Amino acid sequence: MALSPGTRIGPYEIIGAVGAGGMGEVYRAHDTKLNRDAAIKVLPAAFAQDEGGVARLRREAQVLASLNHPHIASIYGLEETNGALALALEFVEGDDLARRLARGAIPVEEAIAYAKQVVEGLEAAHEKGIVHRDLKPANIKVTKDGVVKVLDFGLAKVYDGDAGEAGSDPSLSPTMSRHVGTQAGVILGTAAYMSPEQARGKPVDKRADIWAFGVVLFEMLAGRRLFAGETVSDTLAAVLTREPDWTMLPSSTPPGVRRLLTRCLERDSRKRLRDIGDARLELDDARDTTGARGRMDALGPGRSRHDRG
Repeated sequence: MALSPGTRIGPYEIIGAVGAGGMGEVYRAHDTKLNRDAAIKVLPAAFAQDEGGVARLRREAQVLASLNHPHIASIYGLEETNGALALALEFVEGDDLARRLARGAIPVEEAIAYAKQVVEGLEAAHEKGIVHRDLKPANIKVTKDGVVKVLDFGLAKVYDGDAGEAGSDPSLSPTMSRHVGTQAGVILGTAAYMSPEQARGKPVDKRADIWAFGVVLFEMLAGRRLFAGETVSDTLAAVLTREPDWTMLPSSTPPGVRRLLTRCLERDSRKRLRDIGDARLELDDARDTTGARGRMDALGPGRSRHDRG
């Protein structure tokens, strides 16, 4: 449902549209009670009409509201308007990674810094038993100060331990069932960033996020999509069958980051990196190595810090 400026949803007054996707339309709004801006996402009517789906969404939103982390955009609450359910979310100023990547690859040191913040946000969610299920560049924003926020836990699933931006480009269109449920056979997420098990409609756990993180990190470094196709089906087929082209990565990619990517992009989830916190350790090592190399390069060939006079 389209909302015009001035429309009120609870304490929120709509300012204007921000964007639209498979999960509904997003608006910038002003919280008239707390005097802050918010993002209002109005969910499709199909979700509001599914009592079970709404109940699950409410429970999951309550869990997500407990996530207080600098690299996760907060959920303020749930509002209802004209029979439709709306999520009130933190409004984050800045470009998303999809827009940033449209300008080309991200320098290695910068990409590592962004990736580490994404990891920290995911790690906080996973520790609460929450898997995002739709991690992609369009759901990662970078503020002008370089602070990364993971957005849109709209497809988030509360899982049991280890068990379990849409536009003209079809591979970026969310592929999902009418239902919010997560039974086998239901596909939820965005094709180009789905894990193989997710693409097959199988139950997923935090390792699906680890795969998606690997795809996003690869794309930041390469400046090109890892899995792409003319249609959603073509993209899913690439996810299921195509091996990553490691030559797409810049030669300056640290060995530790390459090693991390191979572990994140294991098609067999049993062989994949098991905990996103392990990625943080690898990225710390890579950042230290890259930073040290950059400092040495700045000193010039054959010179050390002690040679400067």
